[in-house]
Amino acid sequence: MNITLSADPQIVEKARLAAQRMGKSLNQAVRDYLEQLAGSADRSQDWNDFASRCSTSGGQLQGWQFDRDQAHER
Repeated sequence: MNITLSADPQIVEKARLAAQRMGKSLNQAVRDYLEQLAGSADRSQDWNDFASRCSTSGGQLQGWQFDRDQAHER
């Protein structure tokens, strides 16, 4: 699908140069951003599902406590 955007010419040129430094065209950088933006809702829902499962899992630490020194042992 083709879309038309309005943007300040100076910003477009800066964005084009930034995309070029990444080895992409401005068009590809915008497509990548749109894909990322569209997927962010899915990731947000994934995190919400994860948080819900964690809070309702009934898991028990059974007295375990975090020990910083033990965590850094090598």
